[in-house]
Amino acid sequence: MTELIWEGKYDKDGRKVAPLRVALPFQTVETVNESSQDRQRTLDLFQAAKPSEWRNRLIWGDKKYVLPALLQEFAGAVDLVYIDPPFATGQDFSLPITVNGDDFVKQPSMIEVKAYRDTWGRGLASYLQWLYEMAIQLHELLAVTGSLYVHLDPGVSHFVKVLLDEVFGPENFRNEIVWKRSSAHSDSKRWGRIHDVLLYYAKSATTPFLVPRVALDPTYVEKVYTRVDEAGRRYRLDNISAPGGRGPIYEWGGKTQAWRFTKEKMEALHREGRIKTYPDGRAMINAYVRYLDENEGQPVQDWWDDVGVIAAPSHERVGYPTQKPLVLLTRIIEAATKEGDLVLDCVCGSGTTGVAAERLGRRWIVADLGRFAVHTTRKRLLSVEEVKPFVVQNLGKYERQVWQAAEFGEDAQARTVAYRRFILDLYKAKYLEGYVWLHGVKQGRMVHVGTVDAPVTVGDVKQIAGDFGKALGTGEDAPTMRAVDVLGWDFAFELNELAKQTAERAGLDVRFLRIPREVLDKRAVEQGDVRFFELAALGVEVTRKGRAVTMQLSDFVIPIDDVPEEVQRAITDWSQWIDYWAVDWDNKSDTFHNEWQAYRTRKEPTLPKSAAHEYDAAGTYQVVVKVIDILGNDTTKTLKVEVP
Repeated sequence: MTELIWEGKYDKDGRKVAPLRVALPFQTVETVNESSQDRQRTLDLFQAAKPSEWRNRLIWGDKKYVLPALLQEFAGAVDLVYIDPPFATGQDFSLPITVNGDDFVKQPSMIEVKAYRDTWGRGLASYLQWLYEMAIQLHELLAVTGSLYVHLDPGVSHFVKVLLDEVFGPENFRNEIVWKRSSAHSDSKRWGRIHDVLLYYAKSATTPFLVPRVALDPTYVEKVYTRVDEAGRRYRLDNISAPGGRGPIYEWGGKTQAWRFTKEKMEALHREGRIKTYPDGRAMINAYVRYLDENEGQPVQDWWDDVGVIAAPSHERVGYPTQKPLVLLTRIIEAATKEGDLVLDCVCGSGTTGVAAERLGRRWIVADLGRFAVHTTRKRLLSVEEVKPFVVQNLGKYERQVWQAAEFGEDAQARTVAYRRFILDLYKAKYLEGYVWLHGVKQGRMVHVGTVDAPVTVGDVKQIAGDFGKALGTGEDAPTMRAVDVLGWDFAFELNELAKQTAERAGLDVRFLRIPREVLDKRAVEQGDVRFFELAALGVEVTRKGRAVTMQLSDFVIPIDDVPEEVQRAITDWSQWIDYWAVDWDNKSDTFHNEWQAYRTRKEPTLPKSAAHEYDAAGTYQVVVKVIDILGNDTTKTLKVEVP
């Protein structure tokens, strides 16, 4: 077999570079549409080694970690994989956001840019290695009867075909499907490029194919189905002679020859009125009656010109440049799976695969590296009528623990110090010794660096405030203001107001800044692509009447340093920053249980700012409100509600 070789496929010792095999556990950070009665059971379910009940999964994470994690549970269990890898355009992550009816371009996050660099950074070679490693793991995930569809640009499809032949075997290549994605247009230097390519591979010879069909063309019907019987049914006459003379030979209607059916079958069809004899010149011809209403439609071929792109005014369009039509994914899923089968898309983008699978009653797992992609997918899934409960997961602290050990060594104390120095250096702060909770200073403000495996809590802020008194003095490292910057990977739900109040009582100005995921990427660090973002502030008013409680959003303040000026100018009301919000009416864990939600769509751009709930019993409830802004960043606020 011909082998395609590219830079990076083999290491210096001549061995193929294998995919990363670090199998990390998933963290369930949100349950969606789960009833109050079932939500603890769902958490217990995912804490078990092998969950006994199914929940669809929306995963935020890099496929190089997501796929090994999935292999722990789903090796040989996936029925269909569809992937739409980024093309070499550089535009896959620039997305429009809408404010007051005006569209603006959301630039890609550094993580998304990093992913694009990893995929296309060295040109075609890095793309092929990225796809090769993914294809190996997808092959392992597929069931023996599974199918793979890879959506490609014609500029790379021929390379990918050879690559997939190596992984799946050339004998398992089924089709190259051409999808006409746009109408004709002129190009001064070449024929108009109006199609994409889909490569379809089977896992084995036993992979089933459920032939999709489309309605017959009306012109064809008028031309071919020209006869009507006594009951008004349209039909056509079909030849019943055996092709090539290879059927059973017997006499029928005065003519001995090879027929398409056995004599017994012919006699039965004749009794049913399905064999007609009609004159053809001086001879009498026997023919089989085929009724139009029994025709299941025309089998779809490998040229798809009946699935157009999503029209600009369509409510289906969410603004992703790479968004594919639902009807396209519906066709693929129906051809490769039956109800209840498992569908996987590990670069899901706008979430079309998950939406199509949900509508068709398939189980699904979809994942993406982009925070905004996960947010968009969640909104689209919630728009599906009677969507089944699903969970949102990531690899969170486990991925960071692996990174910390690999970067800073095995000795716990030395590793912690090296980690803090690294983060402070990225934050452009000076490292300090002699304190437990204060680790650096920047422009007169003290700095705390959160751990990789735990969220920043109110308790941490109390300890920071206590430690601050020791920092007062006249030394060169003493703070020049009563202020602390708290850097963290995650922040506890209850942090918002309680932490601010704790700091204010100690006379401290506290800012909370998120340590970005880009810190984990050496190339992003080397190129200075690491920015720390301050958390937004959310205002919520609570009203209660008996056991009925209403949450009213009252304010939302977002740090605007990195928001484009044109977007800032378009905002005329604080609520326009909010794209989505949800409520967990009885939170009892670190997992957010999405029991109510509201969000903007093209069809419904107005966002309600209040949510009501009636409790079944008296008690003290912890309510968590989550807001996701138009840039895809989330903010939470925790409130205590007393119900009589």
